Amino acid sequence: MTQQYRITLLPGDGIGPEIMAIAVEVLNVIGQQFDLAFEFQEALVGGSAIDAEGEPLPAKTLEQCKTSDAVLLAAIGGYQWDTLPRHLRPETGLLALRSGLGLFANLRPAQILPQLIDASSLKREVVEGVDIMVVRELTGGIYFGQPRGVFATESGEQRGVNTMAYTESEIDRIGRVAFEAARKRRKQLCSVDKANVLEVSQLWRDRITALAAEYPDVELSHMYVDNAAMQLVRNPKQFDTIVTGNLFGDILSDAAAMLTGSIGMLPSASMGVAGTPGLFEPVHGSAPDIAGQDKANPLAQVLSAAMMLRYGLDQPAAADRIEQAVMQVLDQGYRTGDIWSENMTAVGCKGMGEALIKILQQ
Repeated sequence: MTQQYRITLLPGDGIGPEIMAIAVEVLNVIGQQFDLAFEFQEALVGGSAIDAEGEPLPAKTLEQCKTSDAVLLAAIGGYQWDTLPRHLRPETGLLALRSGLGLFANLRPAQILPQLIDASSLKREVVEGVDIMVVRELTGGIYFGQPRGVFATESGEQRGVNTMAYTESEIDRIGRVAFEAARKRRKQLCSVDKANVLEVSQLWRDRITALAAEYPDVELSHMYVDNAAMQLVRNPKQFDTIVTGNLFGDILSDAAAMLTGSIGMLPSASMGVAGTPGLFEPVHGSAPDIAGQDKANPLAQVLSAAMMLRYGLDQPAAADRIEQAVMQVLDQGYRTGDIWSENMTAVGCKGMGEALIKILQQ
């Protein structure tokens, strides 16, 4: 019996529409092979929504996402919107989307692919075998804490304020996601904080430590964020699963991403409570400098579609097939500009898509 899914597509800005088109082609082929029917609906978010609707997240986009089985996002942002007031910037729309869907957990894998080891800026012996999952809290912390804003002091000087705050329940729910993720991997969890100077981090450490009693099979360690940043570069293979707050996770997940050689290869999943749609997106930006030039790497978008199948729709076999096809296309030497090296076959966004489809149809 055919499984039917309603998927909201958010192509966004820059290279977004180009890479989304490849992901949709891949999903359509996979759907035929695994008896899955996808009803795709497009909606506006980010800069494209600002231009068309005057706001980065129109209410109708959020409502459409809420009634979907999953949401597939490409990329948002661009130079032309950087000077707008903060509440009108594309990134504000993304934060509102995460908040509106209750997506409190971001899962970002950083796995070095054997075919791309030499694309990393670090030595082969440092990155070979790296396989890290960063679990980042998404809807709390300093990005959402109150009070926030720029205020005038009594002397008339401007003072910027942001508040880093977490409740016990917010820490516990992201902690449980991380412990469960670690259970499915190598059963090692490193919690990253700044408990030596921040009270909010001390509460974070206390709650994660308390949760460990529920997961005796998972080895828990703690690390200050400055040391974690250093260790990711010095010895990344020591990490299995990392759990941390919104700000630290934003920074560390990008650092982990670059271990792999190209941020253009990495997907992510943002999840809420059971029964609500997840959001799946590549970790890279909208790359406006190459938009419309058929230079974009679509593989992170395709792998995000695979994460959607695995984590959002519970179709692991279909996800496996996509991931295998990506490995095969790399084995055959196809490379977009961001991952190209000597003796490889240079292709554009469409060419990479065609090579993927050919493999999937074999």
